[in-house]
Amino acid sequence: MTSLLASAKFLSIATVKINNQISALELRIIDESGENLGVMKKEAALNLAKEKGLDLIEISPTAKPPVARLMSFDKYRYQEEKKLKKQRAQQKTQEFKQVQIGIKIAKHDAEIKAGKVNEFLAEGHQVTIVMVLRGREKGNKDWARQKLGEFLKTISVPYKVVMEPRVGGRGINVQIIKQ
Repeated sequence: MTSLLASAKFLSIATVKINNQISALELRIIDESGENLGVMKKEAALNLAKEKGLDLIEISPTAKPPVARLMSFDKYRYQEEKKLKKQRAQQKTQEFKQVQIGIKIAKHDAEIKAGKVNEFLAEGHQVTIVMVLRGREKGNKDWARQKLGEFLKTISVPYKVVMEPRVGGRGINVQIIKQ
């Protein structure tokens, strides 16, 4: 995960041109405090950056003329990484929850498991219900599907089946989400 984050950070910052990498002849310059200094020739902007001990960073290459900023590249990279982290934190990831039931589940146990499924669905999670089959139970899959259907009827929150019941792994799996 961290290598993916590092590569994502690297890719967004690797496309930024700094100092002599900038190919435009004229640039709109913004100083370190955020004030617009106007349009300058690239050489004059580079000299100004050198005098102040800063880098010239191309912020908006598609603008006419391109926009460049006077600031330390390390500071710019730090700010961009902070923006990326903030964006990732704001993205809501849908979690997958799993509930396992057996084919010979008692009524009260099924009600408790259905309550858990209702709770997960109310929170907006995708739920995988696994009907675990053991030994000879694997030979009677139609009966197991019928039992799974009965369990699904006990769920009170309106749901939509994402993945139809199918045999796989340790039994029969079905995925549902809140409607």
